[in-house]
Amino acid sequence: MFSAALLTAAAIGAVSAQSSSFSEGVIATGTMGVTNPPEATLGTDVNQTSYARLISINDVDDWCIFAPPEAGVTIGDSEAYEVAWCTKARNNARVIPDGTITGVSLIKTDFYVQLMAYGDFTKLNLQQGDYGGELDPHGASGDGNPVGGNVTTNIATGDDLHFEEWMSFISYSQVCFRICTNANETWSSGVMCEHKLDEMGCEFVMPGNYNFNGTFESCEAEVAYPPGVYVTAIDGTSTGYSTFAQYYTGVYTADGQPVSYTVGTTVTPTAPQMTPSSSNCKTTATISNGLSLDGAAAATATSTDSGSSSSGMHL
Repeated sequence: MFSAALLTAAAIGAVSAQSSSFSEGVIATGTMGVTNPPEATLGTDVNQTSYARLISINDVDDWCIFAPPEAGVTIGDSEAYEVAWCTKARNNARVIPDGTITGVSLIKTDFYVQLMAYGDFTKLNLQQGDYGGELDPHGASGDGNPVGGNVTTNIATGDDLHFEEWMSFISYSQVCFRICTNANETWSSGVMCEHKLDEMGCEFVMPGNYNFNGTFESCEAEVAYPPGVYVTAIDGTSTGYSTFAQYYTGVYTADGQPVSYTVGTTVTPTAPQMTPSSSNCKTTATISNGLSLDGAAAATATSTDSGSSSSGMHL
C-alpha cells in the first residue's frame, strides 16, 4: 500500500475547505427536487409520510440517509423513489426513530465528507437480509437515484452548500454515504465519488475504519484514493495509475441481431489502494432526537397507497 501523501502531492491547486470558491463541478448547479423544501432547514415538522429527498450531513447527530418510503420493497427495486430519513427533524423529511442507529463514524477530509453507520434499518423499511444497493445523483435517467435527490453539508465551510457529486450504499444493517466537496486538476469530484462499483460495498468504495459499531464518533481523516484507482508506478515526480472497472456482461441489439458485450475487469481486487487513517476523533455516548414517533408506523402504512401515487407523479 502507498501513503496518502501521494494523493496529497497530486492535489495541484486544491481548494481550501474554508474557501468560498470551488473547482468546476463541485457545487451543484441543478434544480431542487420537486418533493424537497427550498433549502436545508433544521426544526421542520415531523412527517413520517414525507416524500422529501433532501439529504444533509452536518454532524455525528445531524445527518440524513435515503431509504424506502414503504416496506415490502428492496433497495434495488425502489432506488428511484427512496426518501430522506434524518436523525433530527429537518428538511421536511422523515425522522429516524431513536434506537435505530447502533454506531456512527462521521469523517471529514480535504476532498469529501463521509458518513458510516450501523443499525437496524428494517425500521426504515428495508427488508431483513437485503444487502441493498447504491444510490447517486445520476441513475438510469440522469435525474438521480432517487429522482430529485439533493445533498448538502455545512462541514466544508460552515454554510449549508449543495454539492454535485455524492454516493450512498445502504443495506439492512449498514450504510455509508460520501459527499464530494473538492476537486483539483488530478481528481474531479465525479471521480472521487465514482458510482459504478455498486457490487464492491462500503469498505472498498468508501474505505475507512469500520470497527466503530457501538461508538458514535466524528473524526478527521486522510483522503482515500478515488474508488477503484491504484498506483502502478512512481517515477520521480510522476505517478502512474490504473482504474478497476466492475465486471459485467450484457446484450444489445444491432440491426435486429443480439450482440453480447463485456465491460470491466475479470480479476477483482481484494482491497482498495489504501485505507485512510482517522485522527482527532471526538465521541459521544449516543445520539437521540428525543422525538415521540408513536403511531408513525401506522400513519406510514395508512398512507402507503397515496404515498406511492404521489411519488409516481413526481418521478
